[in-house]
Amino acid sequence: MDTWLWVVIVIAVAAVICIAAWALIRARRTKTLKERFGGEYDRVAADAPTRREAEAELQERADRRDELDIQPLDADRREWYRVQWTKVQAGFVDDPSEAVADADGLIQRVMRERGYPVDDFETRASDLSVDHSEVVENYRAAHGITVAHERGSASTDDLRVAVKHYRALFDELVEAHDPEEARA
Repeated sequence: MDTWLWVVIVIAVAAVICIAAWALIRARRTKTLKERFGGEYDRVAADAPTRREAEAELQERADRRDELDIQPLDADRREWYRVQWTKVQAGFVDDPSEAVADADGLIQRVMRERGYPVDDFETRASDLSVDHSEVVENYRAAHGITVAHERGSASTDDLRVAVKHYRALFDELVEAHDPEEARA
């Protein structure tokens, strides 16, 4: 066989190996992101124009989160927050609207104390999705009900559901002892 034919064969084999390696790396990245973000992966992928853009957004969230100094609450602070949550729930009977606002405020206070930025809802939800992918959808649902209530279109039963959703996130935020534990 001619030398040029061997060169073409070697180049073709190298190209196939490179393509296979690239596909393997992408598949591993997808698997890692799906494991880390759970249902949030599917939500972002459904909203993004392409899977590549969805995965880039999720990776950006993870990178941004890794730059934060998220700290667990000490036992005294966890207990203080539990007492505050009990007050929120008790207040629901007399004033559901106030209880929902208090629940949202308490969530933001816990987040701030733990080290999460709390500038706007989307940033909060994105940052939470990295460590608390199982309950971030509860947060989105609760926030949606809160916004609907502010517009006058949420019933008392909707507000009760919002408090339940806030409670799921509250439990995660207060009980998580360290960021790695929350991911496990």
